[in-house]
Amino acid sequence: MNRILVIVAALAFAGAAQAAGNAEAGKTKAAQICAACHGPEGNKPTAPENPILAGQHQDYLVKALKDYKAGKRNNPIMKGFAATLSNQDMQDLAAWFASQKSNLHFQR
Repeated sequence: MNRILVIVAALAFAGAAQAAGNAEAGKTKAAQICAACHGPEGNKPTAPENPILAGQHQDYLVKALKDYKAGKRNNPIMKGFAATLSNQDMQDLAAWFASQKSNLHFQR
């Protein structure tokens, strides 16, 4: 019985670690998809209507991407990009942008 509990706990922990996102993988994906509109680190948008992504909360960024993919947010460009992303891609991108410095607020 203890062995089963250890295995279940290990699998739960592994799933949580994977769900947290990999910032380095997100950096690579951001360079391919996001940098043209938001800047390489997400802090230099190319147009005023493009938000600064750097320093945003990771869970907010994941939700926003999921909402674009599901059509709950309406932006044709973002919907198209989000449609190509897996859940892990979203986690990775969010980890990357959340780890970047931003002038929008005080950084700890």
